[in-house]
Amino acid sequence: MDLGLKGKIAVVSGSTAGIGLAIGSALAAEGAQVVLNGRTEERVTGAVDAILKQHKGAQVRGVAADLGNAEGVAKFARQVPEADVLINNLGIFEVQPFADIPDSDWLRFFEVNVLSGVRLTRHYLPGMKRKNWGRVIFISSESAQQIPSEMIHYGMTKTAQVSIARGVAQTVAGTGITVNSVLVGPTASEGVGTFVKDFARQQGITEAEFEKQFFVSIRPSSLLKRFETPEEVGAVVAFLASTQASVINGAAVRAEGGVVASIL
Repeated sequence: MDLGLKGKIAVVSGSTAGIGLAIGSALAAEGAQVVLNGRTEERVTGAVDAILKQHKGAQVRGVAADLGNAEGVAKFARQVPEADVLINNLGIFEVQPFADIPDSDWLRFFEVNVLSGVRLTRHYLPGMKRKNWGRVIFISSESAQQIPSEMIHYGMTKTAQVSIARGVAQTVAGTGITVNSVLVGPTASEGVGTFVKDFARQQGITEAEFEKQFFVSIRPSSLLKRFETPEEVGAVVAFLASTQASVINGAAVRAEGGVVASIL
């Protein structure tokens, strides 16, 4: 299937590893002109090299900027003034009891996970309107619907992303632009890998044993019963970004391995 992405400029925030890098790789494989992003030149250069090694001749470049603040977004936008596809993937998480989360962490999570996407969307949407074509995708999580008690501030940001995506989609109704969110399940990303290693070591078990326990006690509703791979998520996002997915709009697309038990 031709996804119709050849020559499209695709921006992927927070894309030097994990899900973001896998999305960038999937889009590059379809012929998109991919712009990767990370906070340091070293990380960005490494991500670009990784995709070029995987896809010879891919059109990919990187721009180092901290998109977790307004200044960083402005810096990035100056270097990448237009985009046909915007993937709002940047996000942070941490396990923290509710009573121990200070105001500063609530604000930090909101600015990084939510406002980064708001600011980038606000910048790129006018150009998409001029072309009457575009794709905006917020990488949310099953935590948007099933708020994790161990990281409520993270869940709050994921719910916000779903709301924003639906609301923005309504503002471009009847155009060639779609705006969606993707509810990703527990994924073997770089951050999760570190989390798994640390907890497995603390409990004196292997990472494989921890993964099995995780889906028994923490995410028992999962139908997949394992961590998703970043590449599996990347494939879903690449399709949503395609010309073939024009009827999917304003949706919270579930790619969470069946963790969410609701059928609606």
